[in-house]
Amino acid sequence: MRLALFQPDIPGNVGAILRSCACFGVPVDLIEPLGFPWDDKRVRRAGMDYYDHVSITRHADWDAFRAATPGRLVLLTARGSVPLTEAAFEPGDVILMGSESAGAPAHVHAAAELRIRIPMAPDLRSLNVSVAAAVTVYEALRQLGQLPT
Repeated sequence: MRLALFQPDIPGNVGAILRSCACFGVPVDLIEPLGFPWDDKRVRRAGMDYYDHVSITRHADWDAFRAATPGRLVLLTARGSVPLTEAAFEPGDVILMGSESAGAPAHVHAAAELRIRIPMAPDLRSLNVSVAAAVTVYEALRQLGQLPT
């Protein structure tokens, strides 16, 4: 199980995702270009001391990510056809999230074998990306019996 972020925009969100993934033991892939300088202190501040406890792989672009990362792509998107509560995760899945400002482009949607969404109250657009990541990773690990003890 891995979590991949496609061209993330907000360093604080990336830091919060790194913290959650450190706690769950899930590696993170960052697909560039990032919307901020990687040395931005806000990423490390949001990740706090958890930053050093997560495996991070940076990829120069989408093609480099695809070449280096095996596994089924599971795209978390507000336009997903499968609710998270009905998704069946598999070992080796790569949970993929689009950027905060633009989501995932058409070619990323097309590459995903499964497109899921988190059910929520009507007329509301989406959760914060870091919250959505934590909810989805937790559910995937729960299903697979891989939650840390």
